[in-house]
Amino acid sequence: MKGVSDPSLIRLNIGGKKFRTTLDTLTLREPDSMLAAMFSGRHTLCQDPEEGSIFLDRDGKHFRHILNWLRDGIVPFLSDFDLLELLREAEYYQLLGLMDRIRDLLSNRKEDEEPQSELKRVDIIKCIQSEKVRLRGVNLCGLDLSKLDLSYVDFSYASLKNVFFSRANLQCAKFRDADAEGSIFHNATLRECEFTGANLRGALLAAANLQSANLQDACLVDCSFCGADLRSAHLQGADLTNANLEGANLEGANLKGAKLLNANLRSANLQRAYLRYVNLRDTLEGARLDGANLLGAIR
Repeated sequence: MKGVSDPSLIRLNIGGKKFRTTLDTLTLREPDSMLAAMFSGRHTLCQDPEEGSIFLDRDGKHFRHILNWLRDGIVPFLSDFDLLELLREAEYYQLLGLMDRIRDLLSNRKEDEEPQSELKRVDIIKCIQSEKVRLRGVNLCGLDLSKLDLSYVDFSYASLKNVFFSRANLQCAKFRDADAEGSIFHNATLRECEFTGANLRGALLAAANLQSANLQDACLVDCSFCGADLRSAHLQGADLTNANLEGANLEGANLKGAKLLNANLRSANLQRAYLRYVNLRDTLEGARLDGANLLGAIR
């Protein structure tokens, strides 16, 4: 009937792109996701008074794929680069089923391609059964090393592009000057790891435990640290341009001289962090700064 609105119809504005969907689509397939929580009725949402749409400050490029996954459980055929972008969006919305499916697709593609790595997963498992494992300078590109106990392993100078370290135990591992561009460390344990001078451009470190990790002078451009634990981490001189640190815990972290151009620190905990000589302009929305050292910082 004219003038009657359907309460189950949801209008979304994702970074300027408009979408229409239903409440069931957003909540049924992934009931534990952030989207399901947002529309559970427990939260107040910011709604455009004229359009009635709900705005989310994310890139809308891949959101149609998010909706199609929620509707049909299908992942589109995309390039590896676009799949990694979609994986980041799935990580933000906490769509665990979609995250696992994308990782499976990427892993299967790596297996179908000409082998790049000098070793296979089974070789790594054999190696870690001995003490003081050293994989310095070894090419391990594209390997799936998820869920393994790799604590204290020395990966210094190794080629680790697109390696899957999800949920692996990497406590005290060494990645000095390693090339780990695009690698996945989601939910990995990285306490006291050394990443000095490492290239982690575009790596996914969401929800990783990086307490007291040394990331000094590392390239962390476009990295996702969403919800990561970076308490007391060493980030002096690190390049965090365009990095996503939303909700990260940086309490007591040392960011002296770090580059934070266009970094997202929304809701991050920077209590007692060392932020001298850091440009924090346009990065601190909702961040906690109690006791932070801001001498010489640009705000």
